[in-house]
Amino acid sequence: MNLTPEQQELGRRNFLKAVATTPAVAALAAAAAVKGPLRGGPVRVGFVGLGGQGRVLLSATDPAHAQVKAFCDINPSRLKKADEVLAKAGQPPAKHYDDWKQMLQSEDLEAVILAPPLWLHAEITTACLEAGKHVLCEKMMAWDGDGCRRMLETAKKTGKILEIGYQRFYNPVYQAAYSGIIKAGTLGDVFHARLAWHRNGPWRRKEEPPSPDFDPSRWGYPTFDHLLNWRLFWKYSQGLSAELASHQVNISNWFFGAVPEAVLGSGGVYRYTHEAREVPDHVYATFEYSGGRTAVFSSIESNEFDHYYEAFYGTKGTLILQGEAEAYLFSEGSDKAPTTVEVTAKGAGPVSEASESRAADAAGRRAAGGIAEPRLDRLVSYRNEVSGFCAAVRTGQPLLCGPDKAIGSALACIASNQAMEKKARITVA
Repeated sequence: MNLTPEQQELGRRNFLKAVATTPAVAALAAAAAVKGPLRGGPVRVGFVGLGGQGRVLLSATDPAHAQVKAFCDINPSRLKKADEVLAKAGQPPAKHYDDWKQMLQSEDLEAVILAPPLWLHAEITTACLEAGKHVLCEKMMAWDGDGCRRMLETAKKTGKILEIGYQRFYNPVYQAAYSGIIKAGTLGDVFHARLAWHRNGPWRRKEEPPSPDFDPSRWGYPTFDHLLNWRLFWKYSQGLSAELASHQVNISNWFFGAVPEAVLGSGGVYRYTHEAREVPDHVYATFEYSGGRTAVFSSIESNEFDHYYEAFYGTKGTLILQGEAEAYLFSEGSDKAPTTVEVTAKGAGPVSEASESRAADAAGRRAAGGIAEPRLDRLVSYRNEVSGFCAAVRTGQPLLCGPDKAIGSALACIASNQAMEKKARITVA
């Protein structure tokens, strides 16, 4: 997906012309979901899970919208790093816990932001909702379908807000593409989408235990490696399908206005056979939608050339959303150069740490020839997400994703792992 600087400039003008008469223009200029202080004051929040993704959410938390009161993590080094995030932002320290139940009992919280390992999502989310707290829970929704449905039902029963962390819904580029291209019918009839997330590496963290006698077994992790690299083991994780595919399937669901009916899959541990891991390092899945529509997903850990993107192929044109920061529009049957739009958030800086969603290169990268490409800072989407969640708590502002949308992605991705295991076509249910 390499375009010359001249093609990029041409594409930027063409894309803006295509969306000039739609609400997408306002989305392109948006810097935050909520501006200024919230009516009623900041929401009192606690965080559970302060690993890489948890600290991204913490970094994106606007003190005008959320007052961070408490941290919970079983790894003391994570708590220390979270303290540094707050201190860097000039915010007062938060109280520490290693037991989320004790945090709920001891702190006067209105909401909880969750980024623990996937296997804990349903348990902690439902407990927080039943304790009267609103919840923003990281993706994927839950480890299994029963957990997803339990979360959804508990939110409805308690009347508390539940948002799931699919930040693309709060991304101005995606909002512009949906409003100005998808809804406008610019692509014509779309029968095929391609979802790719390619990397070259083992997906393994390396870190020393916080102390020589640190024992994570009381929390269900037999070794520190299981705690640190929980994504590599089936007990805690649904692998690449959960951590990566679920983001992109959620977008194809949004743009198709539907959820997959069935999925076929293949994959396995092909490269890192010598490592202590269970989930595949190569995943391929075909998601079948009604009306003859198909989304094909691939995630490999042996080559990063394509990086990651979502592409939608229509009878009139092709839309490609790349790296959560760029959108390209191609006219079908035209000899014109492809078009592209890139959005840069004024004053936004790079994210300090990588997460599953994106590497820490969000402020910009070098194109061929050493020319800098402006990019939308990934943190803008997270700021919009956290602030939008707080506005939903305070003012009833509608969520942009919500569990009703997120569950469709989760169930499809869980089914894709079943399809890989059984080497069969699995109905999504």
